Amino acid sequence: MRKALLAALCLVVFVSAAFAEGKLESKWHCGKPSAEKSLEIGDAPGHMYAIAQGTCEATASSVGEKTGVYTESQEVWKDSYTSRGTFVVTTGNGDKMYDTYEQKGDLVKKTVTEHWKAAGGTGKHKGATGSGTCTATLHDDGTSDWECRGTISSVK
Repeated sequence: MRKALLAALCLVVFVSAAFAEGKLESKWHCGKPSAEKSLEIGDAPGHMYAIAQGTCEATASSVGEKTGVYTESQEVWKDSYTSRGTFVVTTGNGDKMYDTYEQKGDLVKKTVTEHWKAAGGTGKHKGATGSGTCTATLHDDGTSDWECRGTISSVK
């Protein structure tokens, strides 16, 4: 009985040590999309579907994020848009983190709100879970600046 209890206690300690949960806070600067295509739907002026891909540089990160590539689909309706996409982040040691996201943007106010979820990764981020939010400011030159917060749990 004592051996079973000791084994169970060791398993709990091991599982607790195997996952590291941390607070994620980061800032990003994203350039103009490197690839984009939009198609007018034709049902109303200003209604279109689009796809875009581009790169971002982390300007600050609590978890070692350095660069990222986003790929997304968008629906634009007059002065606003919604999008869904995947953000592939590369950390300083070369590991990758994969995040999926949904955004809502206001093209008049030039703001975006985003909800993201960790969807795995490589190296120490393999099996990562987590979620958070981002807010962004859109600039007239096609670039954007982002602030993100959340939590991330990675297998060590």
